[in-house]
Amino acid sequence: MPQPRKRARRYDSEKTRAAVTAQFAHVREAVEGLTPEQLALPTRLGEWTVRDLAAHIALVLRSVVRGVAAPEPAARDVVLLDWPAATRGFAGAVDEDTRELAEWADEAGGLRELYARTAEEFAGALAAAPDERLIVTRFGGMPLGDFLVTRTVELTVHTDDLNAAAGLAVPHDRQALAACTRVLADALASKAPGGSVELRVPPYAVVQCVEGPRHTRGTPPNVVETDPLTWARLATGRTPWGEALAEARLQASGDRADLAPWLPVLG
Repeated sequence: MPQPRKRARRYDSEKTRAAVTAQFAHVREAVEGLTPEQLALPTRLGEWTVRDLAAHIALVLRSVVRGVAAPEPAARDVVLLDWPAATRGFAGAVDEDTRELAEWADEAGGLRELYARTAEEFAGALAAAPDERLIVTRFGGMPLGDFLVTRTVELTVHTDDLNAAAGLAVPHDRQALAACTRVLADALASKAPGGSVELRVPPYAVVQCVEGPRHTRGTPPNVVETDPLTWARLATGRTPWGEALAEARLQASGDRADLAPWLPVLG
């Protein structure tokens, strides 16, 4: 029998808006201090350099600016729990937009100018629209509030990419990391519905997933536990399941506690 679709959890609007703003500010401070040598370094994102990655992080917020500026779409086309899977079909478009923005930044004064304009325009977009307003995104019409939650995922994951590539220690805003963790955990529960495995990502998320005998009381027989950043890397394919397990970055107990068949959840 098909499992009932889980209802998306609610996110606090004020906290989400503050989290996106704060995480971008952390990245902006780091990017403004990058040397030409650091900007030319490779990343774990295909052919992107650190310069390309930095431009893409600005694009994460500029997509909000564009969405709010465009006429309101007639219908909601994608819900929050569908967003992770929906991203897979747009890799080519994202790459093209990122490279164009990086070239524009080179001509318009560099990444410092790009980030300054982006921060200012993003603040204006937030002031101009309530969370319930539908906005244009590359995935279709979405409420602004839901789209802002997706920005916490993008910013958290790409901050980690930036740290790995450039040897930085850009901090993660607590609220952004919490929202990112919950979105990706809920996406797994939506992709692999059931109650036979409990995924724990303290202190932010606990979900049940994977079809099979449902746990009702006491200690679940199948438990996976890891930290938020390891979960983000697993959920986005940056760290293979076997590698995280071998390096003791996750604990998995029970004969069903293997989530590898359902990872990644974000393309």
